Amino acid sequence: MAATSDPSRPTAGGAATATSRRKAGRHRGEGQWAAGHFTPLNGNEQFKKDDDGLNVRTRIETIYSKAGFDSIDPNDLRGRMRWWGLYTQRKPGIDGGKTAILAPEELDDKHFMLRVRIDGGRLTVAQLRAVGEVSETYARGTADITDRQNIQLHWVRIEDVPAIWEKLEAVGLSTTEACGDCPRVIIGSPVAGIAADEIIDGTPAVDEIHDRYIGSKEFSNLPRKFKTAISGSPVQDVVHEINDIAFVGVEHPEHGPGFDVWVGGGLSTNPRLAERLGAWVPLDEVADVWAGVVGIFRDYGYRRLRTRARLKFLMADWGPQEFRRVLEEEYLGRRLLDGPPPPEPSSRWRDHVGVHQQRDGRFYVGFAPRVGRVDGTTLTKIAELAAAHGSDRLRTTVEQKMIILDVAADQVDSLVAGLEALDFQVRPSPFRRGTMACTGIEFCKLAIVETKARGASLIDELERRMPAFEEPVTININGCPNACARIQTADIGLKGQLVLDADGRQVEGFQVHLGGALGLEAGFGRKVRGLKVTAAELPDYVERVLTRFEEQRESGERFATWAARAPEGDLS
Repeated sequence: MAATSDPSRPTAGGAATATSRRKAGRHRGEGQWAAGHFTPLNGNEQFKKDDDGLNVRTRIETIYSKAGFDSIDPNDLRGRMRWWGLYTQRKPGIDGGKTAILAPEELDDKHFMLRVRIDGGRLTVAQLRAVGEVSETYARGTADITDRQNIQLHWVRIEDVPAIWEKLEAVGLSTTEACGDCPRVIIGSPVAGIAADEIIDGTPAVDEIHDRYIGSKEFSNLPRKFKTAISGSPVQDVVHEINDIAFVGVEHPEHGPGFDVWVGGGLSTNPRLAERLGAWVPLDEVADVWAGVVGIFRDYGYRRLRTRARLKFLMADWGPQEFRRVLEEEYLGRRLLDGPPPPEPSSRWRDHVGVHQQRDGRFYVGFAPRVGRVDGTTLTKIAELAAAHGSDRLRTTVEQKMIILDVAADQVDSLVAGLEALDFQVRPSPFRRGTMACTGIEFCKLAIVETKARGASLIDELERRMPAFEEPVTININGCPNACARIQTADIGLKGQLVLDADGRQVEGFQVHLGGALGLEAGFGRKVRGLKVTAAELPDYVERVLTRFEEQRESGERFATWAARAPEGDLS
């Protein structure tokens, strides 16, 4: 890593070229440490300088859990506690029109969302059972599978957090750096090491990064969150184009299987697709390259404005060639091998739903909850169902789905029947399979509209109205502009906002994005000028636009391709 001139900053071996070449000027610049700008330029940078986010655990255990919610320091409550997976949730009864008006303390409920970190989406039966028990005992039965392979609980009291940690950590789970300005969960192929068509198993790299760096103060103070994806699957199942760093499985013509490196992706209000560095990395070098990229972000990342603090803004200014040069010269001390790009994904569905044979002859079974919404009792039932059918391994996916691994051939039908009895479809409709939703106004302080229940009811309506529709289509529903549900990359992306209905009343509704995609022809959806749909009109609108697609599509044409060429009148 490049050294810095501030002895309070973490350093590692390597040349101090960044500091010597880029002397600090009198102006505050972008708040880059590598340019000598160490003075905190906003409240978040100040509280991180005052105390590392990882240190708050001791205060939670010794003070806050004993003295209660009102004893929590505000910089811990809305800042450092995120490093341990805790966000205050939205106070019930506050409508979306007040989201941007009320002060944080007015929006805060005295309960928390708790994010359980699940690197690579990997769970054992004991771990899933523990999450289910924590949900039932401490979270009013709530549980949501996220689109980053985590599980989120709600209604958590600060008094119960130490007991929850004890329960989770006893089975090898944690909430360490599940949120905050740090390296968050490492998403990975949910069928790593078992899929018959896998290019390379990235599991050892996921484990090495986690063991070396997660919970380490070397990278616990980054400009903003940092998202990682690693997959050797040919279906490209970790949305690599929208992560800060992604390692994508590829076969090098001379060196064999390894990873192509992508950097600088992200969505929110300024979406940007990651770019290839053009470098091929073998499995045993992934962790070092990852640390180099995170080091660049720590040292060169923009800390002045939170709205420009993601790595994608640095990549936009530098470009991949300069980024690779700095990585090689200042952080790795060596050149990386050039490598080929990955081929197009081998499947349009990348969620692994259905029954699939493993490389060892057994089977994995992927199934679809409704928009990731489950509950503690059901998670426990899934764990018991897996165990009863000879499996000890389960996975979550980045599409809010789940998978049970290692099922013997003679157990598959019984397992499928058991899952469907719990209303988890192994052969779901395109609507059940392709619809995702963020947390929404029920719990999120940033949300403007409701999402989870609305997504579930939309699935039911579309299945009733369009039972013969079979085309893969994604419908992503977000409660605000921040794109946690990836609205810009969906076939139909719905961004929550308040709109006027036919009677001029302000109601919940959505701005529509059409034709986004990841994988094949990755790109962002098209916004139709003036097109906003009320929540009540949503089923009618989606039915209408999908019917037009069916009527007008050319042979084999994808929805995204049609949406890009269709006249605006056919998209409204």
